[in-house]
Amino acid sequence: MADHRVTCLSCASVNRVPATKLGAHPKCGTCGARLMEPRVHDIDTETLRKAERNDTIPLVVDFWAPWCGPCRMMAPEFEKAARVLAPHARLAKVNTQVHGDASQRYGIRGIPLLVLFRDGQEVDRLPGARPATEIEAFARRHTAERA
Repeated sequence: MADHRVTCLSCASVNRVPATKLGAHPKCGTCGARLMEPRVHDIDTETLRKAERNDTIPLVVDFWAPWCGPCRMMAPEFEKAARVLAPHARLAKVNTQVHGDASQRYGIRGIPLLVLFRDGQEVDRLPGARPATEIEAFARRHTAERA
């Protein structure tokens, strides 16, 4: 099996991880952070741009803001989905209030908005607050592991 490229969501370093090691809690070669943690990471747009260009593992990004009621309601569901989907997909959040450039760069017209990136491109979008099961189904449509 081939190696995967995975951007560390803590330090933004790109790492190569053998496909057979994705479930073995691989760590970043630069900062030592776990690369495939079953949790949601808060990231900035610079880290997202690097992951968007480099990662071969699906990355589902929740574009949200703290003033958005549906965004806050979906947060626990997004966390549940992250625990289920690891190590076949990673989940991250970008706060559009803090990172205002995200809305323009990614053409965001409403939040919450889930955008799935893989292999250097945006692959799919899912608008609105969703339960964990719908988030999982959305991500699984684009993962090698569909179980």
